Amino acid sequence: MAQTYEFYLERAEAAADAAKEAELENVRNRELRSEKTWRGLAEQARKTALERDKADAERAARREAEAAEAAEAAEAISGD
Repeated sequence: MAQTYEFYLERAEAAADAAKEAELENVRNRELRSEKTWRGLAEQARKTALERDKADAERAARREAEAAEAAEAAEAISGD
């Protein structure tokens, strides 16, 4: 299952809340490290989604251009 930006962000916020509530310094530090990691994963997921959307748009444009070329070629052949 692919994790989403929202999932990672929720985990980061939960870790931040746990850090605020922690009474022990080592627990607080662990939760802060966890928050940093979750936020990094969230950013990576966001960038990946943006890149995927961009690649999908480029593929769609390329398919559209190829379809137009094929239609023109078919028209040229049938017009002869």
